[in-house]
Amino acid sequence: MPVHFFVTALLLCFGQITHASPPFEDSMAQRTQACTVCHGDQGRAGPDGYYPRLAGKPIGYLYNQLLNIRDGRRHYRPMASLLEPLTDSYLLELARYFSSLEVSYPAPLHSLAAKEVLARGHTLVTQGDPSREVPPCQQCHGEALTGSLPHVPGLLGLPRDYLNAQLGGWRTGQRHAQSPDCMSHIASRLSAQDVNAVTFWLAAQPLPANTKPLAQLPALPAGAKAVTCGSAAVNTTGAITPAPHAWSAQLAQGAYLARVGNCQTCHTTAGGTPYAGGRAIETPFGTIFSSNLTSDKTTGLGNWTADDFWQALHHGQSRDGHLLSPAFPYTEYTRVTRADADALFAYLQSLPAIAAPNRPHDMRWPFGTQTALLAWRTLFFTPQTFVPVAAQSVQWNRGAYLVNGLGHCGACHTPRNALGASQSERAFAGGMIPVQNWYAPSLLQSDAAGVNMQNSPDTKALLKSGLSAHATASGPMALVVQGSTQHMTDTDLQAMLFYLQTLAKAQPEQHNQAALVRPIRANDVPLSSGQGNGEKLYRTHCANCHGDNGQGVAHAYPALAGNRAVQLSDSSNLIQSVLHGGFSPVTPSNAKPFGMPPFVLQLGDSDIAQVLTFVRTAWGNQANGITPQEVNRLRDRQTH
Repeated sequence: MPVHFFVTALLLCFGQITHASPPFEDSMAQRTQACTVCHGDQGRAGPDGYYPRLAGKPIGYLYNQLLNIRDGRRHYRPMASLLEPLTDSYLLELARYFSSLEVSYPAPLHSLAAKEVLARGHTLVTQGDPSREVPPCQQCHGEALTGSLPHVPGLLGLPRDYLNAQLGGWRTGQRHAQSPDCMSHIASRLSAQDVNAVTFWLAAQPLPANTKPLAQLPALPAGAKAVTCGSAAVNTTGAITPAPHAWSAQLAQGAYLARVGNCQTCHTTAGGTPYAGGRAIETPFGTIFSSNLTSDKTTGLGNWTADDFWQALHHGQSRDGHLLSPAFPYTEYTRVTRADADALFAYLQSLPAIAAPNRPHDMRWPFGTQTALLAWRTLFFTPQTFVPVAAQSVQWNRGAYLVNGLGHCGACHTPRNALGASQSERAFAGGMIPVQNWYAPSLLQSDAAGVNMQNSPDTKALLKSGLSAHATASGPMALVVQGSTQHMTDTDLQAMLFYLQTLAKAQPEQHNQAALVRPIRANDVPLSSGQGNGEKLYRTHCANCHGDNGQGVAHAYPALAGNRAVQLSDSSNLIQSVLHGGFSPVTPSNAKPFGMPPFVLQLGDSDIAQVLTFVRTAWGNQANGITPQEVNRLRDRQTH
């Protein structure tokens, strides 16, 4: 189950302009700038021959690919991270927008391939290879190769590099679709030479006068073998109707508590059945795989009792007595009351049984051994019971119970020692989230993420909707809002904030993390152009969304001027936002969020360091500069 943390992280959105920013337009075109920086203006295609055209493709095809990338059937890490907090409905909205665009295609490139290679490509595209059960491309993609509605893409007007990469992905199993996966079957029967021939021929073909996909494919010729693809069955209506369920009060309470603890996010693998486990959770000591929480008697909790479940939450021990890894936050869940544990267990028992065997953890020796876990627990864990403080109000006690129990806020916002244990003497003082390398700022300081009376409404809005007037949830925080806090009652959110306010009041203010947020003034001006290349980069890539003077757009793009998240002494979140981009989570009051593209491939370490140094020192911001080395430290493997 993932941790809760209050990261008032900004979500940068970079455009492509070199002049004064135009008036803000609340439109899908504005929202999809997260896509078009890579895929070209209006989704025409990227300039590098790898990012494909989006404009005018069948809505079902685009929707399927967004689902496949988000859910791990098609592998491209920058996009997977970008799409993770988005719902099926919003992915369909993105697909509908790009499908509706009618823009011209580029002229085909002259092919340098040998005549026999082009001839082989032509044969495979128009006739296939019956001896290897390879149908002609035209059978599914249409005689004119412009595709068909709702789910078959056109094959013309695409860069050869992109075609090569995708057919190669199908051949090697790096790309998948819903079963039955017809393209995987077909591509596995093609040789590397065949792929080369097909892509050379396709990339050299002129576009027909009518480039729109067919309304439907014509009937197959006599004797042709039909090919059924799983993607054809994907629902493109966007309608998601939950099955009715008559819940008792205990089941309803358990369902709510599962949201508070954000159980589903960790116990659901990408594209998998909710609560069936299997999600890989990386730790500094190895990889933990979450367990199956459904009612299956063999692989899930079907044979567990309420006592067994209580033992896991309160004592950190499984049904058979073996010690659990503290990656499962029983160090916080130990405070959950027995009544709430029973309600949560009753809800999990009501879930449909899913047979999903639990994967063994992949931990470095000796971490993960029962001996090592026993030693760790001896040093760092004692089962606890939450006891209300009589001198405090009901609201304070409820907030303390949620923050320190199922909410497990301190699991991120408290620094950890070398053995991964929270440093209790520095509770909520802020810390780096292991492996993910996002910084969870202090909840005790108003100039970091601390909650005081002035910023409490903003923080509540952030937790409820994913954005506020001054901040946007991004990175891991977006998943917390998506899976947990947006579903919490206003009463519980307010109780948590009230409790955190009292903690902050008990601490002396230490203004060593950031300058306090201040309103933007009309006479704020950027630094002079003599301050280096940072301002030029800002004008080119950032001002379109965040404004010439960093003023932002309320409830779309946060202001950078006076932004406390921009000025944290630890710049990790700022750098991560630029490298990997992201959308804020989809919530009822933020149904169509704005996003930012991943710039990990577009901007080098020096460029990112310069533009962020400018942002941290312009418009009255007072923070240290950023070096290329700091950017390089956070640039990771998420490029493929």
